[in-house]
Amino acid sequence: MARPPLDELIDDLYYLEGARPYPRLTLPPMPSAVLILNLGEPFHIRAGTEVETAEYADGCVVTMPTRAFEFGYPPGTRSVGVHFKPWGLAPFLPMPAAELRDRPVTVEQVWGRSGVAELRDRLTMASGPHEMLTLLELELMRRLGDTVGLGLVRQASTVIAAASGALAISDLGVATGVSSTHLAQRFKELIGVTPKRLARTYRFAATVQAIDPAGPVDWVDLADRAGYFDQAHFGHEFRAFTGLTPTQYVEVRRRFLREHPGHALDVGPLPAD
Repeated sequence: MARPPLDELIDDLYYLEGARPYPRLTLPPMPSAVLILNLGEPFHIRAGTEVETAEYADGCVVTMPTRAFEFGYPPGTRSVGVHFKPWGLAPFLPMPAAELRDRPVTVEQVWGRSGVAELRDRLTMASGPHEMLTLLELELMRRLGDTVGLGLVRQASTVIAAASGALAISDLGVATGVSSTHLAQRFKELIGVTPKRLARTYRFAATVQAIDPAGPVDWVDLADRAGYFDQAHFGHEFRAFTGLTPTQYVEVRRRFLREHPGHALDVGPLPAD
C-alpha cells in the first residue's frame, strides 16, 4: 500500500520477475489503470482484435480500458508497475485520459525519454525489489500534481465502487451536487470513460470475483446478485468484456487450475493460448 497522498490514487505497486505461466494473457476491462516500467526484454500488447500487436521496450501506460487487451510476455520478464484506481493516473498525465482510451502508449510518451531512461537506470541498479518500489513511489510523489476536478471524480467513483456498479447513474448527480453533464465531462477527462461505463466495469469485476471456478456456478443467482436485468443481459456483458460466454469464461479459468495447480492467477487475466 502506498503512503498518503498516493494511497488515494493507487491500489498497489508491484515487482514482477520470471517466466509467466502463459506467454500471452488476455486482460478483460477492470476498474483500474496501469503504468509499467519494463526492465527486461520488450513485451507486446494488442489493444483489441482489430489492431496489430505493438512492442513496448521502456514500458507502457494504460488508462482504464473498455475492451480486452492481450499482453505478450518475454520468456523472462522483469518490470515494476503501478495499479492505479480508475481516477488515479490523471495527476501523472500531461493530456486528458480520454485521449489514451484503449490506446496504450509508452512511458516515454507520457514522461519524456530522458526522465524515463534515468528512472529505468536507477531501478536497474537498485539492490532489490523493495528499493525498486521505493524509488518508484518517490518518483510518483515527485511527479504528483494538482488536477482540477479530481476530488469530484474520486467522490463519485467511490460511490460507484461501494455499490459494485449496481446503482442508478442519475443518483450520482444528487450525491455530488453537480449536473450529470458536468460529471460525465470530468470523468472523460480524468478516467477516460463515463460514469455509466465505470459502473458497468465495477459490476463485471464484482461478478468475476464472486466466481469460484473450482466449484459449480449458479449463474441465475450470480446474475441476480450482481444486479443484471436477466440472463440475456448477463451473457451480453460477459461477451462484451471477455469475448466469451459465461460458461466459456469459467472453463478457461478451470483450465488454468488444471494446468497450473497451486499457482495463483489474478482475477481477470485469462490464458490467451
